[in-house]
Amino acid sequence: MAYEAGALDATLAAAAGEDAALFAELRQAFAESLARQVDLLRRSRCDGNWQMAALRLKGLAASFHADQLIALADEALEAAPGEPGVVRRLQAFLDDFAHG
Repeated sequence: MAYEAGALDATLAAAAGEDAALFAELRQAFAESLARQVDLLRRSRCDGNWQMAALRLKGLAASFHADQLIALADEALEAAPGEPGVVRRLQAFLDDFAHG
């Protein structure tokens, strides 16, 4: 599932108002937080660490109304720790967001 502009960008734009620099800063902060959680998922080998990273990811997604990311976080919550398909889809979302 690739990143598609929508509610996430609208939420960031609403928070930034007319301030383009603030929008860029918020977008960067979101990308960095997302990258941290994806990295934690990639390195998780036990249920507890995997679940915690997936829950944090879901919280991040929910706070920014990122429906695609919420769906990916739910997928991670249902997957086994280290599931490469989930991590790959999350990385693709991050890559698309960071370069979009």
